[in-house]
Amino acid sequence: MEWEFIAPMIVGVVLILTVGAVALLRPVAKRLGALLDVMVLEKRSSHAGDGRLVESIENLHDRLALLEERQDFTERLISRGGSTEQVERDQGQ
Repeated sequence: MEWEFIAPMIVGVVLILTVGAVALLRPVAKRLGALLDVMVLEKRSSHAGDGRLVESIENLHDRLALLEERQDFTERLISRGGSTEQVERDQGQ
């Protein structure tokens, strides 16, 4: 055969295969892109949640330390049977 007949057939086959591949793979690629977007958003939101979690734990730690100080003060006050000023003076020593 001559190239005058073969070249248009090759171009036609390549064109048909390209159009078919785009028509078939475009929805798959769009779904895959949407899935990747969702995965990235979940990863970002989980990292943002970690910061809030650390902040909450620090807040609870501070409140617990304050509660421990108050509990110690109350226990010393009850055990000594004294006034608040006397316990505060003893605590300062």
